[in-house]
Amino acid sequence: MNSFVKKFLVLALMFAVSTSFYGCGYNTLVSMQESVNSAWSQVENQYQRRADLIPNLVSTVQGAADFEKSVLTDVTEARSRVGQVKLSPDDLSDPTKFQQYQQAQDQLSSALSRLLVVSENYPQLKSNENFLNLQSQLEGTENRISVERRRYNETVQAYNTEVKSFPALIMAKIFGFKEREYFKSTAGSEKAPDVNFDFNKKK
Repeated sequence: MNSFVKKFLVLALMFAVSTSFYGCGYNTLVSMQESVNSAWSQVENQYQRRADLIPNLVSTVQGAADFEKSVLTDVTEARSRVGQVKLSPDDLSDPTKFQQYQQAQDQLSSALSRLLVVSENYPQLKSNENFLNLQSQLEGTENRISVERRRYNETVQAYNTEVKSFPALIMAKIFGFKEREYFKSTAGSEKAPDVNFDFNKKK
């Protein structure tokens, strides 16, 4: 076998391998996995934005006379738990870690909702410009969290479908592409928490 034939066979083999990778969906899986990671980073950004608002919110509410301390404690502790639960992109395929993350975030959402409901009973907060500004920012952040969670789930659905479909599933098993977890629905999660106050409400 002369050198020309050897070179031809090597090139043919390389072409066949590259074509098989493309045809079996490897490149598609890589691209879709990156889309999932990007969607996840947007979810994290909004959760972090919410966490950053809380210290100032708690400080402002503490200024209200006789405010229920247990409510503030619940929010502070829930924020602390959120800070202890971190997920890397690789952890998105771990059901246990993902559930722990969502549970911590949902508990913080619940604690914040209770704080804002209780705040309605304190007229001085309704006239506090800083509190009203924080309320508005929190409302916007909760809406963005809801949007980014939905987008993440949609991206994961497309990726998981590809991972389980033939022939891409062959590449997925060989190269370790795993299904990602979804955010699960919780009571009231179909809409962002209502943090608006009716200033005209009669006591």
